[in-house]
Amino acid sequence: MSRKQAELKLDEQQKPKEEWGNGLEFLFSCISLSVGLGNIWRFPYIAFQNGGGTFVIPYLIALLVIGRPVYYLEISLGQFRGGGVLRAFDLAPLLKGVAAGQVLATGASITYYSSIMALTLRFLLASFSAELPWSSCRPSWGSDCHDGSSANASGKMSPAQLYFEREILHELPNLDDGVGVPNWQLVACLAVAWLIIGAVLIRGIKSSGKAAYFLGVFPYVVLVVLLLRAVTLPGAWSGIVYFFKPQWQELLNPLVWYAAVTQVFFSLAICFGTVITYASYNNFHRNVYNDIVIITTMDSCSSIIAGCITFGILGNLAKQTGITDIGSVVKGGTGLAFISYPEAIAKFEYVPQALAAPSAWAPASYASSATNSANVPAPAGP
Repeated sequence: MSRKQAELKLDEQQKPKEEWGNGLEFLFSCISLSVGLGNIWRFPYIAFQNGGGTFVIPYLIALLVIGRPVYYLEISLGQFRGGGVLRAFDLAPLLKGVAAGQVLATGASITYYSSIMALTLRFLLASFSAELPWSSCRPSWGSDCHDGSSANASGKMSPAQLYFEREILHELPNLDDGVGVPNWQLVACLAVAWLIIGAVLIRGIKSSGKAAYFLGVFPYVVLVVLLLRAVTLPGAWSGIVYFFKPQWQELLNPLVWYAAVTQVFFSLAICFGTVITYASYNNFHRNVYNDIVIITTMDSCSSIIAGCITFGILGNLAKQTGITDIGSVVKGGTGLAFISYPEAIAKFEYVPQALAAPSAWAPASYASSATNSANVPAPAGP
């Protein structure tokens, strides 16, 4: 036996220095990673940009044909090698550049994940006020605002949208005078977000594994409550029908399929190296097939629930403003979730603050779990 073969045999017999406390820690950690911001934040606005139901069909097809097999491949690779993404690709030295690219992509993604956490923490602080600040129009917003009491609300924006754009982001009408200075409140929230990440990661998987029980379960409680409220609003069902009713001719648009495939990769967090790292802490002989079925199924269900909430709120806003086209109710984009979810919370008649705080924390916990996964160190190789 050559020296290289002996080293390979010894390498295969080595176990990671650390393993998950039990199988549930691995399962919930993967759920909190894969079922996250890609579902409750990104999926609704991507679906909104691509015609609602037109996007759902290619998304589900891509999830089954591409997402689930690649997820299985990455978990199997990480569990077999017992190391992080760089060590996993030692099997094919020619592909080490791919592994390095995944590490760089993850490093880039966690910067905006933490920024999203900062925005949710900002909403969390605002939710402790006696009256939710996005529940009614402010005098400073002038005639641009409607709160549902005006008969003619065409061309106006909801308080939730104006609050997000003008009070949270402090958007400027133009850049003639520059981009302005950083907002100290958002900077402070960003610092707190990184402190939370550090607190969860301070003991590696021993702490992040325990945190996964909360990060993987609690947001579902909030999503179900918001869904029940969203579907009971006037006009909500017209928005939900828009979400599920496809425009068949758009299925021939390659850009819709491209967006669907991209969403699957983003949502499941595949090809970022984090799934490989998580699986490296598994027992070598663990059967992960059932875990993969559960994770990918919950991922798609979370996306559908988030879509129903968002489009239900858009249907309600369309009824209030008298707009018949759901696609033109609000400005689409990355801020859509920060408009629709607060709008749903403001519709609660009794103590909306009781739900506003956990609802603001739900996406923050999702973002925290996703960012944590990028920072959990992989087991050291032999």
